Amino acid sequence: MRKPLIGIAGSHAYTSTWSPPQVGARRSYIDAIIAAGGVPLLLPPVDASNHDLLDAYYDEIDGLLLPGGGDIDPVLYGAEKHPKTDNIDDLRDYSELYLARKATANGKPILGICRGLQVLNVALGGTLIQDLPDEVGGPLVHNESALKEDWLHMAHPLTLSPDSSLADMLGTTTIAVNSLHHQALGEVGQGLRAVAWSEDGVIEAVEGTGPNFIVAVQCHPETLRGAADPRWQQMFNRFVQRCVNFATA
Repeated sequence: MRKPLIGIAGSHAYTSTWSPPQVGARRSYIDAIIAAGGVPLLLPPVDASNHDLLDAYYDEIDGLLLPGGGDIDPVLYGAEKHPKTDNIDDLRDYSELYLARKATANGKPILGICRGLQVLNVALGGTLIQDLPDEVGGPLVHNESALKEDWLHMAHPLTLSPDSSLADMLGTTTIAVNSLHHQALGEVGQGLRAVAWSEDGVIEAVEGTGPNFIVAVQCHPETLRGAADPRWQQMFNRFVQRCVNFATA
């Protein structure tokens, strides 16, 4: 039996002001999927005229990983742009929302990380808090790991719902995480439920309400799954196994 193909939504990287952008994914996502027994497949973002190509992507993969990145255009969830909302990539927004909606409609497993959590929520009709310091406030710094330039810095604890798949995979209802975001979920999208929260009540993870594998987290477990906290590898393992199950059903 072949290993499952895991589509990782690609992002643009600009190496200079004059060079064409590169498309790639952070090595940490790739390594996490390989360690779980999957085959990572990069999905370059395309524009709306190429929905046939996105359909071809979708048909080839057994599961979809939505990774971190910049902010989503707030027009896509019915909001005006906050001054702190930046690094918008229209091609990524279109491609990832299209794939997320198609996967949720057809039961293909989805794992969302950081921006990926937010993409999934917007895809299903949810909204976002565009800037936590401005709109939520309080002493908790949600981009503390980024400020320290340390992806392994444990910024704050999470409380997980005891009946969640995430708590089952991690074997705990409390866990410390890194934190590299300034946006967060507002209203939760249809077919999702919040399953983890930071101390200030910000939603830090969601799952699907049905039987399909839909899990998304705000932290970056792909960097923690090694020596920092190997429990996170179980989430990738479960995701890839569910992709196998989906492909062979």
